[in-house]
Amino acid sequence: MKRILLIIIITLTAYAFTTESSADKGQAEATEINWLTFEEAIAAQKKNPKKIMMDAYTSWCGPCKLLDKKTFKNADVVKYVNKNYYAVKFNAEGNETINFKGKKYSNPRYNPAKANQRNSSHQLAGFYRVNAYPTILFLDEKANYLAPVKGYKTPQQLELYLKLFATNDYKKVATAEAWTQYQKEFQYTFK
Repeated sequence: MKRILLIIIITLTAYAFTTESSADKGQAEATEINWLTFEEAIAAQKKNPKKIMMDAYTSWCGPCKLLDKKTFKNADVVKYVNKNYYAVKFNAEGNETINFKGKKYSNPRYNPAKANQRNSSHQLAGFYRVNAYPTILFLDEKANYLAPVKGYKTPQQLELYLKLFATNDYKKVATAEAWTQYQKEFQYTFK
């Protein structure tokens, strides 16, 4: 009898650890932004229109790495971005060829020897006027340019912009006074 009781206790304990481990794995998956390529995001927009948040980064950029490590790992940011945007990671000095609106964009002066150093800018970065890193670009549901947000942003600083564009409030803040008022009244919820 003691042996059966011992087996039951061991089995239940093992089950509890397995269940907890599975829950942890599900939670870990929920803390990752669903990054897409630019072309994948454009294709997804055709099926289910959403805005695009594009992280234009470079391999050598320290603030870009900090944005990845701190802001893009924040649970509130992850949840909001995954729900409201197609998120794109774009190496603004990379060498991929991107087909967009009937035109090919590439980096014709890309130097593979400088893959982890400063390199020439990608043509798509030029198209969207990216001139600082990191720059988070916001695009509408048809991939039309809305605005850039330059530099490192904490989760709370980024929350303002994520919600501004996702809710279309950007249409209400056309003047400097309206923008200042919007910032004063904004209710931050990200931790």
